[in-house]
Amino acid sequence: MTQAWFVSDIHIADMQDEKAGKFLAFLSSLGRDRACTQLFLVGDIFDLWVGDHFYFVKKFGPIVLEVKRLVSEGVEVHYFEGNHDLHLSRYFSGELGVVVHMGPEYFYLGGQTIRVEHGDQSDPEDKGYRFLRWFLRTPPLKLLSYRLPGSVVNAIGEKASVRSRAYTSKSKTIDEITARRKLHEHAERAYTEMPFDLLIYGHVHIRDDYRAKGFRAINLGTWLLEPGVLHVTEEEVQWVSIL
Repeated sequence: MTQAWFVSDIHIADMQDEKAGKFLAFLSSLGRDRACTQLFLVGDIFDLWVGDHFYFVKKFGPIVLEVKRLVSEGVEVHYFEGNHDLHLSRYFSGELGVVVHMGPEYFYLGGQTIRVEHGDQSDPEDKGYRFLRWFLRTPPLKLLSYRLPGSVVNAIGEKASVRSRAYTSKSKTIDEITARRKLHEHAERAYTEMPFDLLIYGHVHIRDDYRAKGFRAINLGTWLLEPGVLHVTEEEVQWVSIL
């Protein structure tokens, strides 16, 4: 039986962050108090994680250990790179056994075809961010992210995060009506690419549940406003608040 959990945009700064404690408690509950067959980390879980540096592994160690436990217990863990966490494959796939995705993917869960993506390409008008996203993923930048010391990558990454926020400001600070319209337009475009029953995405910090003819699209919002996760089974799609 499918017991899939979806979460995005927690933006954990460090383990002293209140959100880190809540997320750690949630992870600890999976497989113990809460049944779990799949866990989907839909991007921007951390406010910054680049590459496979021990700097980040140590900084977020308790969370890493819980993810490792879940994989060892047979839980399928999927991580969708966001705009604050990238070049993850070498560590998360190679060391933890997590499946890392850099773009949209489709899954058949709970009797539904589900498209999952971070959502950072949902606004075609945000040219600045789209260029930044491409640039940060070019082979030379990827190589540098692995070869530079972790502390240096962190320093550069923090500056890049500020720039990323500037480029994504249009999609995150526009009025709510416009933001929702853009989310819905993206869902409509995605559906024409390949039909699905349910789209799950994040990035835009507005929780949204859009129902159209033939499909449903849910934006997970952000823990900066309302900590919560989405639970998908054969019987239901349900929000679960994290207190």
